[in-house]
Amino acid sequence: MTTTMTKTDDALAAAAAIVQAARAERSLRPQVKAFFDEATFTVSYVVRDPASTACAIIDSVLDYDPAAGRTSHGSADELMAYVRAEGLEVVWQIETHAHADHLSAAPYLQEALGGQLAIGERITKVQDTFGRLFNAGPDFARDGRQFDHLFQDGERFTIGGLQGVALHTPGHTPACMSYVIGDAVFVGDTLFMPDYGTARCDFPGGDAATLFRSVRRLLELPDETRVFLCHDYKAPGRDAFVWETTIGVQRTSNVHVHEGVNEAEFVALREARDRTLDMPRLILPSVQVNMRGGHLPEPEDNGVRYLKIPLNAL
Repeated sequence: MTTTMTKTDDALAAAAAIVQAARAERSLRPQVKAFFDEATFTVSYVVRDPASTACAIIDSVLDYDPAAGRTSHGSADELMAYVRAEGLEVVWQIETHAHADHLSAAPYLQEALGGQLAIGERITKVQDTFGRLFNAGPDFARDGRQFDHLFQDGERFTIGGLQGVALHTPGHTPACMSYVIGDAVFVGDTLFMPDYGTARCDFPGGDAATLFRSVRRLLELPDETRVFLCHDYKAPGRDAFVWETTIGVQRTSNVHVHEGVNEAEFVALREARDRTLDMPRLILPSVQVNMRGGHLPEPEDNGVRYLKIPLNAL
């Protein structure tokens, strides 16, 4: 079944048309390789055009040991090895948002493999908010220049012969984007598996009502659209990690936003749940790196890079 648009939304209509075209023609469907980092419960993806060597990397992970203050590249190297073994050409290094649970490896992978580093244009709002929190100073640019490209809502892009559309889906953060590529959509933290629900909305700039509207927008995509998630935490009673579902299953079965749940009900549920959650273990290092496009802060005069820990600020 395919849903009918409830209001004029040119970006969503374009995305739905791309999904439908891909469902009709296999060569327009991306091949998706997932890489799961259990330390942060994060899923990174290599999304490849089946008709060429072109691919995109979505939401890569830089390993970080907070006790030692050390970064390493095991997760990124595994992804890199796959790209090289398959003879792929990276055209995009895409972020769905400025993550609060892991550091991005995009600059490391970009240096080795190429590709434009991209995120949603509202990253500037995140940079302004967290630039002040971390007292980043005048040398920290808040205009998104750390990225090669800032996607606008409804912007079209390509991966070889694959067609894509960027959709602004805020609520978890103001800058969250979902990317429809062929018959697949990569939703970042906006949605989790249907038995787990949706993203938290209590970070600076988050908003539960906004997230509800973003999810409802995504649920207007065709039922058959493949949905790839950025995280899985194993819902109670489930033994295996999973990160792929469909729009149809999300619409009928998501425990937070299935059909019949209205905005007020969702907001009450989401805000009550958020009040019970601890801050993510890596939020402070993650955000101050990811707001810089995955680049570490510049070294100080002793040659050492430092991350800040704002006390009693969150």
